Amino acid sequence: MLRDSCWRVGARLCFLRAGVRAAAESGRRALVSCIDPSIGLNEEQKEFQKVAFNFAAREMAPHTAEWDQKELFPVDVMRKAAQLGFGGVYMRTDVGGSGLSRLDASVIFEALATGCTSTTAYISIHNMCAWMIDAFGSEEQRHRFCPPLCAMEKFASYCLTEPGSGSDAASLLTSAKRQGDHYVLNGTKAFISGGGEADTYVVMCRTGGPGPKGISCVVVEKGAPGLSFGKKEKKMGWNSQPTRAVIFEDCAVPVANRIGAEGQGFLIAMQGLNGGRVNIASCSLGAAHASVILARDHLKIRKQFGAPLANNQFVEFLHDSNFGFSIHLLPVSRDLNLVSGKLSSASYDTECHGDSSGA
Repeated sequence: MLRDSCWRVGARLCFLRAGVRAAAESGRRALVSCIDPSIGLNEEQKEFQKVAFNFAAREMAPHTAEWDQKELFPVDVMRKAAQLGFGGVYMRTDVGGSGLSRLDASVIFEALATGCTSTTAYISIHNMCAWMIDAFGSEEQRHRFCPPLCAMEKFASYCLTEPGSGSDAASLLTSAKRQGDHYVLNGTKAFISGGGEADTYVVMCRTGGPGPKGISCVVVEKGAPGLSFGKKEKKMGWNSQPTRAVIFEDCAVPVANRIGAEGQGFLIAMQGLNGGRVNIASCSLGAAHASVILARDHLKIRKQFGAPLANNQFVEFLHDSNFGFSIHLLPVSRDLNLVSGKLSSASYDTECHGDSSGA
């Protein structure tokens, strides 16, 4: 099933590449495989998309260079986004979420990313963390943690990667030893988006033996004794979201903050990433969209050899007003959502009952 869906993604990419290449070779610009970003969406989704595009253009794009240069975490702008429902896009409505689908979320994140990809990527990670609590937490946990996350009164970070465990996440070493009604955490998480600025850390830690079945998921709140942060990482971009190590030194966390059963954490982490990868892919599509639009506009004003670059036949497809060029890979995004949706629906019931046999 996963293989078939991935094949469809690759096939669509090949089709789009072939369409652009064939049009460039033939010179018939009307045949270029470029589609309106709203094609394939229902009326409600078109409205979500329009609101997100407008917010990106008005509140994000004018500031994105400054945010990156000054390494600013735009809290106020993200809270404005939350007022539109973007702080908990696919969380349930009883805890303040918007109750939308994964495809709806993909459309929204793609549109927001045209304004600032870095900030949108963080918003998508925040959504992933809030969803994990909403999907796998108890009713008490859902109503305690999710409302301030959906409103972005508080911000969330996902803590899985460690200095010695990246792709091999099941080998993580951060330990959580139970002492009465608390776990005592020791270890370090690396490259955490929002580290030091976030209020809520969704942490994968080892409560049992080696391997995925020994991993549990706990929520650590900023200010917990023994929680500290490394220096802000120096990056070539994406500086509107801080990246730091998250350090636990005899950090006491209430057992009541454990999400799901002991040993269920790895499955919860992977379920989060199933949707998180779709979210990040959507952000990448939005960045591509904005990049092509900027390139198209530059071609109209940049002159060489006495004429605008737009007159060059090789790049004519970028600025033909007959079809209003807009790069968009919604079919790819839909297929990625299909992969995530199938995996989620196939395992959700099993995981919520604490069966980790799929690990």
